Amino acid sequence: MRFTKAHGTGNDFVVVGDLEDTWKPNEGFVRAVCDRHFGVGADGVIRIAPAGDAFFMDYWNADGTTAEMCGNGVRVVGKWLADRGVIAGATASIETRGGRKQVELTRAADGTVSEVRVDMGPPILDAASIPVRADDPQHVLLEHDGRSFDAICVSMGNPHAILFVDALDQVPFEQLGPVFEGHAAFPARTNVEFVERIGTDHLRMRVFERGVGETLACGTGACAVGVAASLRGLTGRTVTIDLPGGTLRIEWAEHVFLTGPALEVFEGELPSTLTGLL
Repeated sequence: MRFTKAHGTGNDFVVVGDLEDTWKPNEGFVRAVCDRHFGVGADGVIRIAPAGDAFFMDYWNADGTTAEMCGNGVRVVGKWLADRGVIAGATASIETRGGRKQVELTRAADGTVSEVRVDMGPPILDAASIPVRADDPQHVLLEHDGRSFDAICVSMGNPHAILFVDALDQVPFEQLGPVFEGHAAFPARTNVEFVERIGTDHLRMRVFERGVGETLACGTGACAVGVAASLRGLTGRTVTIDLPGGTLRIEWAEHVFLTGPALEVFEGELPSTLTGLL
């Protein structure tokens, strides 16, 4: 089984093309492949399969659970399809568990895709659909060890809890991330973003992803943060967000648009010790 190691702003994936739709991932396989010591190492596995007039991003978190959506993953899928000539032109349709996404591809001088803009659809702001157990999803009180945070919750096809802080470096991120991911307020667990405002159109964030832990970037998280910052009056509707793995650009009109790089690192072949788990 051939694979590609790819990433979007440091959020890395093992990508396998399955254009004949002949196999399905499972928890054991995904966990083994994503193990950074005994496998390839990644935040998740992406299987690319046909989906009628589009392609399906079958995304699995490193812990072997499926996810509705992955903004960095969608960009990687667009690049994978275009660079191999599976699709032509500057646009593509990609199905996800969170709905169909339209992508616009920017090509470098050598013809390969260097940047992808994704129509992520409208943000979901009602409590039941996010989901979050709260009367007002824009003000959800999260408490731990004597500290209180006023979280704003947004779904971009998957749930996010955004916490704005004065100084990102002073937040005990490693402690609070897993606590809030599994907080009782979130029936499906949640992704957690801690965010510092740098300027009127500039934010800095760290993310603890549901089912993965801290990642260098999260595309849906950046979109949710852009929406949350605008709702709180901290920024306008166009914002640059710095993450540990790089920078993403967010625009919120009726839909949210995510723009960022997509890169491939290397290709290889999975050994039978891993494929035998399928």
